[in-house]
Amino acid sequence: MGIEQLAPLAGEWEMSVDIPGADHLRGRVVFEWMSGNQLLIERTEIPDPNVPDGLCVVAARDDGTFVQHYFDSRGVVRVYDMTFDGQTWTLSRTKEDFTPLHFQQRYTGRISVDGDVIDGVWEASDDGANWRRDFGLAYRRQR
Repeated sequence: MGIEQLAPLAGEWEMSVDIPGADHLRGRVVFEWMSGNQLLIERTEIPDPNVPDGLCVVAARDDGTFVQHYFDSRGVVRVYDMTFDGQTWTLSRTKEDFTPLHFQQRYTGRISVDGDVIDGVWEASDDGANWRRDFGLAYRRQR
């Protein structure tokens, strides 16, 4: 097992962001292989000046997990631990990396049986024990 197990993510998706107290936001996400097929690149664009565009680079680890390097238009740089088993996609940031860890984050997305929808939620925690919903994040495959 390796980076090839991320093949179900490849392609173009519509992203839907559900932030409490804000308008429902929609954007575009593209997952594509870097030449050589050893890295998966994720590009996100949301046409709202208050929401950053992003670029992520995902690489496989020897233990079957992944690491996601995250960069956004605010200049934020983070590293997330990632798992993907074809049904559940997780991202977590629970330790300092390039930036201080002011709060911990995790995302859990569930993939539909047909592989065309990923429905998930980002959570945040100040102490690593008590988690609160930050915002919903769903993806719908575009044909």
